[in-house]
Amino acid sequence: MPKSPARSPLVVPTRPLAERLAREWDAQVTEIDTMTMPTVRMAYTAIDRIPMTRDAVAEEVSRFGGSDVICHFAEAPADLLEAEQRAWTPWIDWARTRLGVDLEPVSGVTTKAQSPEVVSKLRSLAAANDDFHLAGLAFGAALYGSAVLAFAVRRGAIDAVTALETSWVDETFQASRWGIDEEAEARREALRGEAAMLQGWFEALSSRG
Repeated sequence: MPKSPARSPLVVPTRPLAERLAREWDAQVTEIDTMTMPTVRMAYTAIDRIPMTRDAVAEEVSRFGGSDVICHFAEAPADLLEAEQRAWTPWIDWARTRLGVDLEPVSGVTTKAQSPEVVSKLRSLAAANDDFHLAGLAFGAALYGSAVLAFAVRRGAIDAVTALETSWVDETFQASRWGIDEEAEARREALRGEAAMLQGWFEALSSRG
């Protein structure tokens, strides 16, 4: 049986997730390259890191909520602000109704942290997840710069790639005006691949096969 870097058995909670791991292992030909095995690496995190650092990981998720990307609106230009409002306001509302988290939007370049109550609630919500879901949640929060979008993906309210595009409103707006170079587009495509992996992670966890 394959083992994690900490020599723990690579055991996962559902058959569909085990099948995903098996496919990544089977794709290794001449040598094992874990950089081509994102689901396996996530499983390593869930098995080796999360049990030892649950409080720190939940805190990490809550910090992304404390400066959540969906709360930082531009003052100008008007069409950028409209795009942000269309994309983000529904998720601010969703956080209030579904998570019990009342986020405060911020306008302009000045950053403002969310209230300690908001951060504490997000920390508690994150900590309530099992190790495998918490691993995915932390990955998503860092990927999006948004705890709310990560929770929405975790709960099936939005798919992970759409959540990534939602977090990119500002970048997409700038690209529509000034264009995007090949290097930046390659990076965006790689991040889309990470989001697709995250979608598969949560789907596999929710199915018993």
